[in-house]
Amino acid sequence: MVDMETLHTPYDGSAMPFGIGLARLDPATWIDIDHHFEQYIQEKHRLTRERFDDVFVAEPGTEAAQREVAELISAHVCDHCTPDNVAGESAALAGPDDEALPVLHQAAFQVQEDLVLMRKGDAGWRLAAASVCFPSSWRLSEKFGRVMEDIHGPVPGFSSGTRNAALITRIFDNLQIDMPVLRWNWSIYGDARLFHPQSNDSSEGKFGPGPIARNIYLRLERQTLRKLPESGDILFTIRIYNDPLERLETHPDGARLASAIADQVKSLSPAERAYKGLATEQHRLLDRLATIERNQTG
Repeated sequence: MVDMETLHTPYDGSAMPFGIGLARLDPATWIDIDHHFEQYIQEKHRLTRERFDDVFVAEPGTEAAQREVAELISAHVCDHCTPDNVAGESAALAGPDDEALPVLHQAAFQVQEDLVLMRKGDAGWRLAAASVCFPSSWRLSEKFGRVMEDIHGPVPGFSSGTRNAALITRIFDNLQIDMPVLRWNWSIYGDARLFHPQSNDSSEGKFGPGPIARNIYLRLERQTLRKLPESGDILFTIRIYNDPLERLETHPDGARLASAIADQVKSLSPAERAYKGLATEQHRLLDRLATIERNQTG
């Protein structure tokens, strides 16, 4: 559980853009439920009713692994989360055509995380099943059944044959059941939508009209990897946080954080800048960050 005022700050330089940056994860902190829980679960309900085919996929033969995930999550929620944070009615929610929801999707209603099941085959680790209601500029249907090198193909420096692609494969191959790991990823968006399958908009004005960039959100991804003891599959969880940049204006360390973000944005290559949706709006973002730094130190 996190306090209502907690602000995660991987953009302080500890999680560099386009870095892997894995750390050992304390199993007791595997799932992160906070005061936005109800909002996230309501949005998962809405997307399930209106866009089920966009938020869930599964190969035949993954049912046992889905149940394994559901049991792990239920046990964790029971042991580490308070009762008022559990949406008990969610498991009985009917899916399309009044059919019961797949077990993995039911499990996702107990947490704010998205759940992705990775399975190893002859071609490598592939996305075999997933409940993803909060994608960050990607579509589940386009990743389903594909191996990691293809999934990461659009990411600069992570396509097939790169050092990063080989390193990720080794990490998956060597992951131990009793050693879950954690990494952070972060991007800068012009809105706070949780369901964001569209590309991170690079157009002029994405941060709002006028000379001052207003609509700036730090979109964070808390990602964990956990090897399942029975199936040998790997569960990849993704927890989204949307923090308005305004939070840095009153943060005691806001000036340093704004400066750290600016330094990392400036260091992006043209390809990385385009991938992060900053090809045309970098200058407005940097101006806003400079204003925060100046106001906090002036």
